[in-house]
Amino acid sequence: MALITLEKISFRYRRQQVIEQLDLELDDGGVFALLGPNGSGKTTLLKLMLGILHPHGGRVRLDGQDIRRIPAKERAMRLAYVPQVHREAFGYRVFDVVLMGRMPHAGFLGRYGATDRLLAREALERMGVSHLGDRPYTEISGGERQMTLIARALAQGARVLVLDEPTNGLDYGNQQRLLDRLMALKKENYTCLFTTHHPDHARRVADRVVMLQQGAILRDGTPAATVTPANVAALYGLEPCTEHHHTQGEHLCSL
Repeated sequence: MALITLEKISFRYRRQQVIEQLDLELDDGGVFALLGPNGSGKTTLLKLMLGILHPHGGRVRLDGQDIRRIPAKERAMRLAYVPQVHREAFGYRVFDVVLMGRMPHAGFLGRYGATDRLLAREALERMGVSHLGDRPYTEISGGERQMTLIARALAQGARVLVLDEPTNGLDYGNQQRLLDRLMALKKENYTCLFTTHHPDHARRVADRVVMLQQGAILRDGTPAATVTPANVAALYGLEPCTEHHHTQGEHLCSL
C-alpha cells in the first residue's frame, strides 16, 4: 500500500485551475523531490497531501485512509510539515520553537512534560543547532532558522517530513548543509518529500523526482532518468542544450 495516494486530484483558486486530474503515489521510505518552476503548483500539491487544503475533485489517501477522515492531531503525528523559512512575529527562543513540535502530544491543558523537553533538546542536537537553544528565533540566520524548523518537525515525532522549498533564501553553503541533513535523515529511515526549483538539488539527494509543470506531471522517475538536459529545458522553457555554450547551456549540459 502506498504511503500517500492522490486520485484524480483537481484544485483551483477561485476561477484559476491549478491542478486537474492528477494521479500520484508515493511509497514509504526515501527522499522524493517535487521539481518545477515557481507557480507550477508544488506548494499546493504539498498542502493537499497534508490535508491543509482539500481538493475540489478526487481524493487524497494516507496509508489507504481518506485524509479528510483523519483528525488533525493524528495527521500531525504521522506527517510533519516544514514551511519555507520565515520570521516569527514574536521573539520565541529557538528551544521553544522546537518544543512547539510536541503540541500534538501535549498533555492536559497543552502542558509540556519532561519527555517533551528531552525530545526537543535531542532534535536540536541532531540538527546541529543545540547551541542556539536560548537565542531568539528572530535573531538567527536563515540557515539556522531552517535547521530549527526541521528540528521542530523531528520533535513532532512523525516519520514523514514534508518540506516546502527548504533551501529557499539560503546561501550556497547552507543549501549544501541542509541537503546533507536530508540525506542523513534518510539513513535514519525517515521519508522526506521536498519541493524545489533547483534541478541539481533534486538530482543530488532524491531517490525519485516528480517534475511538475502547470499543475501536471511532466516526468516521474529516478533522478538519472528525469533530470536530463532535455527534460529540464522543457520544464523551464529553455532552449535545448547545443554545441555553443552559454552560462545556462553549460549548466544544462553538465546535468
